[in-house]
Amino acid sequence: MAVATLFSSRLMPEYHPGQRWATDSEPELGLGIVLATSAGRVEMFFPAAALHRQYATESAPLRRVVFAPGDVIETHGGESITVETVSETLGTLIYKGGGRSIAESELSDFLGFLAPEDRLLAGRGDVNDVFTLRVEALRWRARIRESAVRGFVGGRVELIPHQLSIASEVARRRVPRVLLADEVGLGKTIEAGLILHRLHLVGRAERILILVPEPLLHQWFVEMLRRFNLLFSVVDADRAATSENVFAENPLVLCATQWIAQDEAQSALLHEAGWDLVVVDEAHHLHWSAEGESAEYALVRKLAASASGVLLLTATPEQLGTQSHFARLHLLDPVRYPSLEDFEKEAALYPAVADAVKSLRDGAAPDLAVLAQLGSPGVDSLVARLDADGAREELIDVLLDEFGTGRLLFRNMRSALRGFPKRQVHPAPLQDDESRMPWLVELLQQHVTEKFLLICKSKELAVKVVDDLRDCVRVGTPLFHEDLTLIQRDRNAAYFAEADGARLLVCSEIGSEGRNFQFAHHLVLFDLPENPELLEQRIGRLDRIGQTGTIHIHVPYVIGSDEEIYFRWYHEGLQAFEHCLHGAAMIHAEIAELLERACADHRLAGELVQATAQVRERVSDLLAAGKDSLITQQTSRPGKAQELIAAICEAQTDGEFAEFVKRLLDFHGVELERLAERSYLLKPGILYRGAIPGMQEQGMSATFDRQRALHREEWGFLTMDHPVVCGALDAMLGGESGNAAVVFWRESARKGMLLELHGVMECPAPAHLHVDRYLPPRPVRVVVDHTGSDLSEDPDVLAAEFEDGESFRILEQGLVKKKLFPVMLEAARKMAEEKGDAMSFAAATRIREEQRKESTRVRDLAARWGVSPEQELAALEQLSSELLSAVRSARLRVDALRLVLAGT
Repeated sequence: MAVATLFSSRLMPEYHPGQRWATDSEPELGLGIVLATSAGRVEMFFPAAALHRQYATESAPLRRVVFAPGDVIETHGGESITVETVSETLGTLIYKGGGRSIAESELSDFLGFLAPEDRLLAGRGDVNDVFTLRVEALRWRARIRESAVRGFVGGRVELIPHQLSIASEVARRRVPRVLLADEVGLGKTIEAGLILHRLHLVGRAERILILVPEPLLHQWFVEMLRRFNLLFSVVDADRAATSENVFAENPLVLCATQWIAQDEAQSALLHEAGWDLVVVDEAHHLHWSAEGESAEYALVRKLAASASGVLLLTATPEQLGTQSHFARLHLLDPVRYPSLEDFEKEAALYPAVADAVKSLRDGAAPDLAVLAQLGSPGVDSLVARLDADGAREELIDVLLDEFGTGRLLFRNMRSALRGFPKRQVHPAPLQDDESRMPWLVELLQQHVTEKFLLICKSKELAVKVVDDLRDCVRVGTPLFHEDLTLIQRDRNAAYFAEADGARLLVCSEIGSEGRNFQFAHHLVLFDLPENPELLEQRIGRLDRIGQTGTIHIHVPYVIGSDEEIYFRWYHEGLQAFEHCLHGAAMIHAEIAELLERACADHRLAGELVQATAQVRERVSDLLAAGKDSLITQQTSRPGKAQELIAAICEAQTDGEFAEFVKRLLDFHGVELERLAERSYLLKPGILYRGAIPGMQEQGMSATFDRQRALHREEWGFLTMDHPVVCGALDAMLGGESGNAAVVFWRESARKGMLLELHGVMECPAPAHLHVDRYLPPRPVRVVVDHTGSDLSEDPDVLAAEFEDGESFRILEQGLVKKKLFPVMLEAARKMAEEKGDAMSFAAATRIREEQRKESTRVRDLAARWGVSPEQELAALEQLSSELLSAVRSARLRVDALRLVLAGT
């Protein structure tokens, strides 16, 4: 069998098309082939898994595969050749032997290398401690790959139930396409980050595109890097001009929605690059109506048609009306939401369905007559066996799935959560507009230690406020508006955030989107927006998770002006300053004409307030009984959230895992200096192997403790998800360290030899299949004696203590090398393969069962909405077929061997 020499990409960074490389992080992918290189990146194709990957050449987890004379290699056609000479042409290797010349591109994609049996026979084994560490690494990698909290545990976030509940539900879906519409301040960005982090780590979203309003670019970049260790490439017009297609060259891209939507050439390149997951923040800007669509909507529509996953984020899903809200749902699922007319008709069913779900959850009997009128085969089937175990929960799931927007729209509401601060409005009636600035100066002088956020409609007014203030009072007053560069905005926001920084930040309307200023307690609404949902966005800059004090909302207005009408409308009619407003778009649409008349004739102000209050109460009751109730019941799954939180806490506080990581880092030559409880300074030592991505040359502070990581954001948060932990695992398991050992078992009662084999079931498959959830690379352990008998579960063997020694000479004996060892290896391999086959069978059974359940759901939905299920059923069948083919082709790879000399 061939034993390849592997050269780290850090030592041999020259890539040429046709070269064969293996990846440390996923050895089960087999040999990859270089397709192309450009701009510091290398494009690889792994034929065994039909998978394309792009890596940065400086940090690629790749090793060059080079065979030497005497090695036996295999070609694509299955022909074996003993290498006689090796030459190089244009950076690629040519192997010659048996009268043939084989280019390295012709090598078998499943070719074995670093075979532990060859290392044993060559006397190149490791000490027992290194072997044991490798076996531990195998076990931990399998546990990490199949962990339900992978991608969640590593987020530097508070474990907040409503966020984790949504993230878990969305991330487990085969095709995650949802609208995240939590009310302002509840953490949509965190939810999206948890989802995409999970999907990225498990391989279901290699290529991720995030589209955001231009003012939020840097905030998203920092959030993804600081919280999830994901380094996105920020692409703007200047960056795009440096490459033929910068989007295709970077797997993680962040760019401004408006810029890319208006640049037709770059928009075409963006779409051409292909994406697994598209995330769109502030999605209420995607405007659509029967008369036309915005450029932003057209862009996302094209991307959504080709991307597997789509996440739309907005706190105000109906800000632009019912038509645009429907259009966003249509983007996500055009089959489920085919027309605006059907969408509006469906709303009439919401109250009845919400009542039925509530009754089922409360253990009461639902109105069977109402359920029968819904016309759903799935509902009818479950009603018929309602008393069976689990039928109630299943019926709840079907009702929430088939009716309303529950499957696509997740919306946490403050009314269903706790712990939010009070909001207190401070009206400031003024005699004239000239009184506005003196009032502001006096307000600042009354609260000399407090920070104030001031928001107004336009850039021009924001600039004027700052200029006028300079003439009146000495106070640091940075600006935040659309004509400042992104760097200037970030610098000014950071100055405001500093404890001893600016006391007042003056913003144009862009300050009401996305930015978080919950460290401030005073908000000045220097003017009032005309849209109530925009008012809620303004207040939401301070009223959000993390706010610790009462929010004081200061509202100046000129007595007798339209401003006073708007103030009374917001305060007395909508109660929008001190309470989160529900159904704003519906109320606004119904009251808009009267509002316009009241602004023209101020005597109608009382009538406006009274009518608005009545409409608000009616809409609130309607939503509570219907749409909001359905959405809340789908969104809120407290039981599941607590289970997930418990699993995350267990993973992050696992002392066994922390000790393993410390030993693994020590093996790689990383020195650990204790800083605090479960916290260390990691420094590359003299023996550092230089093979851990993310490890900083100057050292890095890191902790296993979540609370300390939240308070010390400059420290690394060491979990199963952290790049340093993953990199250290990959570096060990991608090399030969610890894969062969010969040891003594001196206290053994039995005499002779034992062979301990550790294999891994590998299942090369395209990443989108996420085959790990069915068949992770779980290690298989087998122990046989010199007769081939199975001693894997022998208690004496399990409890044995082994010693190192000069033991490799035993393999120089002809009887051992040519007869005993091959027989033992064959017996151990056969037993391990049988165990692996059982794993494959169990995986196939699970795949078939899930495909059956999902097919039933698709048929029920299709019958409910009168559409053909054939296309989606065919897609499910294709997916199931690919998964079954993958698990059936899984093979056992012998990863490590330990020869035990017993009783000597």
